[in-house]
Amino acid sequence: MVYLVFFLAAAVVVTAAIYLNQFGDVISKKSALSGAVVGTFLIAGATSLPELTTSLTAVYINNPDIAVGNMLGSNVFNLLILAVIDLIYRKRRLFQRVDHSANIPSAVIGLLFSSILILTLVVPGSLQLFGVGIEMLIILLLYIGSMKLVSSGDSEGNDKPANSYSLRTAVIGFSIAAIVVFGAGSILSIAGDRLAEASGMNASFVGSFLIAASTSLPELVTVLASFKLANYNMAIGSILGSNLFNIQLLVLTDVLYRKGAILAAVGTSQIFVAILGLVMTIVVIYLLLRPNNTISQWRYAAPSLLMTVLYFVVTFVLY
Repeated sequence: MVYLVFFLAAAVVVTAAIYLNQFGDVISKKSALSGAVVGTFLIAGATSLPELTTSLTAVYINNPDIAVGNMLGSNVFNLLILAVIDLIYRKRRLFQRVDHSANIPSAVIGLLFSSILILTLVVPGSLQLFGVGIEMLIILLLYIGSMKLVSSGDSEGNDKPANSYSLRTAVIGFSIAAIVVFGAGSILSIAGDRLAEASGMNASFVGSFLIAASTSLPELVTVLASFKLANYNMAIGSILGSNLFNIQLLVLTDVLYRKGAILAAVGTSQIFVAILGLVMTIVVIYLLLRPNNTISQWRYAAPSLLMTVLYFVVTFVLY
């Protein structure tokens, strides 16, 4: 029965995420917001709702490994989505067809967040303020400041024809799709957790890879739909923005986890997941900074291939 629930919830999430992306594309074309901003904040927040539900549930049942692993694992899986899509559609040269100034700030901020988390996980004895790790407060302040930076750095034009939906219809449709993603994504996460329990795998691996992959399904659909719409800025912006948003959800889980700083309560395997996220983010920044040239398809795709191999190697080692 749990298998049926899992796949049905996945189908609903896929369908809702497709509409989420379509309405987001209309909003980016018919409002002052561009694709990168819509992807980085609006769609990223909506597609991160399943991660929120999963981590809050993990805190409630006193399983910090799943709460933290879900967020860190979702971030590396999101970057894997970009890498795999870039490999499959290497002829389109995704990273050479976007507004770099609109997406580099999000990637750099994500790199900074990963560095802070790794430092906290490596150095024992996290500083706390009212039971919340001081690193979480720093990350929250940096995120608030970064919102203006990402928005002001976006210069993408809105010259492509938009869908026939009106702006009002798109906003209403986006809101409904987001609610559906939240509900179905929550069921997907719970079903994934039940499947994990039946398999007997450890909590760190389950949170970092199995549940993280299932809750990242909306991001996958969003990127694929963005490709279909040729809105490449929104494809990358939704992933980078989702990663930033996930870290803020980690801040929330630390606030709600009342047994001390949540990073101090997780297993050492989370360090490797965080480092993997750091390395993959560095590769993405390199791809965004790399100048456009006429190199061969596979030479262009080599960094994305590296990210894909690293992900599966770390998954195998932790398993």
